[in-house]
Amino acid sequence: MKNLNYVYIETYGCSANQNNSEILAGLLKQSGYELTNNEKIAEIIILNTCIVKSKTENKIKRRIQDLAKESKRKLVIVTGCMPETDAKQIKQLSPNIIMLGTHHYKDIVKLINNYKNSQLDIIKQNVFLENKNEEKLLLPKIPNNNLTSITQISEGCLGNCSYCKTKLAKGNLYSYNIENIIKSIENDLKSGAKEIWITSQDNANYGLDKGKSELIELLNKILALKHNFKLRLGMMDPNNVLPILNQLIEIYKNKKMYKFLHIPVQSASNKILKDMNRFYIIEQEQKIIKEFRKQFPNITIATDIIVGYPTETEE
Repeated sequence: MKNLNYVYIETYGCSANQNNSEILAGLLKQSGYELTNNEKIAEIIILNTCIVKSKTENKIKRRIQDLAKESKRKLVIVTGCMPETDAKQIKQLSPNIIMLGTHHYKDIVKLINNYKNSQLDIIKQNVFLENKNEEKLLLPKIPNNNLTSITQISEGCLGNCSYCKTKLAKGNLYSYNIENIIKSIENDLKSGAKEIWITSQDNANYGLDKGKSELIELLNKILALKHNFKLRLGMMDPNNVLPILNQLIEIYKNKKMYKFLHIPVQSASNKILKDMNRFYIIEQEQKIIKEFRKQFPNITIATDIIVGYPTETEE
């Protein structure tokens, strides 16, 4: 088997995926692999995939087809959400590709070693696609930007949206250990990070798998760290914001908090929200936005909207 040294990583999707690629790079570098931005010299190509938008998904599938021509000369690994939901289709596009599930980023070196030693049979390949809890903290990583610490606080969610493919890949909520999150952030701050980006599938459901919301406690502990930094809180679903709304607004008064709120609307129709299996009504979303704007008139609010949902009328 050819000695595989140079690795090229291509990343699609959210900030959590960006962080996952940073971790992949760190683990590979620690094990003696060389990272390169030059795809042509790379002997290993890793695609860290996303399935949130069909446009992106189709782009990745075309990319896999193009790389299939290279797979006899290069090792191509598909990781991220797509192997969890489209493994059979990936193999049809390129039989020689190997896959690493979104719950197995720590196993990247083991996967490559199994391949190099001709030990990656169908049974072992399926092991790397199994669902398990994996805490992506306190791992070697190579940041894309040393000034930004992208920190994941959980995996999966408590929702069951009728349109969502990501739930099939990420699974149910698994909240990471609060002290490990703090240690990870402090390590990044000591290494020169000036921005902390908190990310997950729904930051507001952090801790709910353990019986109670722990987001406010986590944010207070982060903001108490004795460093000069700004904190950016990522996406939160309205139904999980409502029970902690007043406490969250108090948190946002801290000068370290970016006045940025990402709260998905998805639809302004309560009928469609119900069809989507979203756990809130539009009036509750409006209340959250109104209360935040009352306290922070210049706050930036980001959202997500789905149009053309199957039960939606022209009206």
